[in-house]
Parts: sequence; C-alpha cells; structure tokens
Amino acid sequence: MPRIPTPETISAAPGASQPMLRAVEKQLGVAPNLFRLISNSPAALEGYRGMSAALSKGRLPAPTRERIALAVAEINECTYCLSAHTYLGKNLAGLDDAEMAANREGRSNDSMAAAAVHFAAKVARERGHVGEADLEAVRRAGYDDAQIIEIVQHVALNVWTNYINKVADTEVDFPVVQARQAA
Repeated sequence: MPRIPTPETISAAPGASQPMLRAVEKQLGVAPNLFRLISNSPAALEGYRGMSAALSKGRLPAPTRERIALAVAEINECTYCLSAHTYLGKNLAGLDDAEMAANREGRSNDSMAAAAVHFAAKVARERGHVGEADLEAVRRAGYDDAQIIEIVQHVALNVWTNYINKVADTEVDFPVVQARQAA
C-alpha cells in the first residue's frame, strides 16, 4: 500500500501538474504511477521532467542511460525503478535479458558501455567518492569530461527516483522485477 497517495487519474492531480502529466501520457501512452506520485508537487514534477529532458539531449545514448538506471536501481534495491527500466530497456532501448542482467551487476556486454555502467555503479555505491583511477578508467574507455558529468547526473536522477519510490512505496505498474538483494 503506497505511503504517499498517488492521484488515480491526471484530473485528480494538482491543476499545475495536469498539463505535464498529459505531456507524459502523450509521450509514453500512459502516465505511470511515478509521474502521478511526483505530481503531488508540481515543482518536483517540473524539475524531474526538466532534468530528464535535458539529459536526453546529452551525448550518452539511450541504451547507456537505461543501463545506468538498472545498475543504480539494483544498488538501491528499488523494485519500481528496476521494473520500469527493465521494461524501458527492453522495449525502447532494445536491450536483451543478458545485457540487463549484466547492467544490474554494474557491468555491460558492450565494451564502451561497460566503462560507463561500472563508473556509474561506483559513483552510486561510494556516494561520489571515486578515485583518480576510476576517472582515468572511464576516460580510457573513450568518455570525455562532459560525458562523465552526464553519467554522474544520471546517477543522481536515478537515485532521486529510487528514493522517492522507496519512501512512497509506489505501486509498481510495470511487470515486477525484484532486486536480487531484496529477493
């Protein structure tokens, strides 16, 4: 049972959130529970959508962004985000099951993405306390400083959604995927 109420419909959300939720629904075909939950605060919904939109214009490809989301959700044991990003990873980013399993372990079967996912997992586990060797490893793999900043920003955005969902105990509206640690 959710600990923070999720508006049942777009029209039940605060008025300032309704246009943003309609835009989400137009983009995804549905307004998932996470977005409706966040809509309790129009400012938070605007911030989340704004950061997501800005990062989607960055230089990290969508599959790498989904890989990072899966790694961070596993670290934070967020069932909602694991479920959502498994669905998105498969259906929008074209990731296969073996790749998503590797991502949840902080790895990737793609050599370039592996460095980004490993670095993102380290940032999440160590709360940003990475060493010079960690930065050099991601640079050697071909990532520049702008992409490294984007990786860190994706970690931060995903930690935020993980925490929101864990605090609220958001009802999962995707096929459920449990964290390995929580199983």
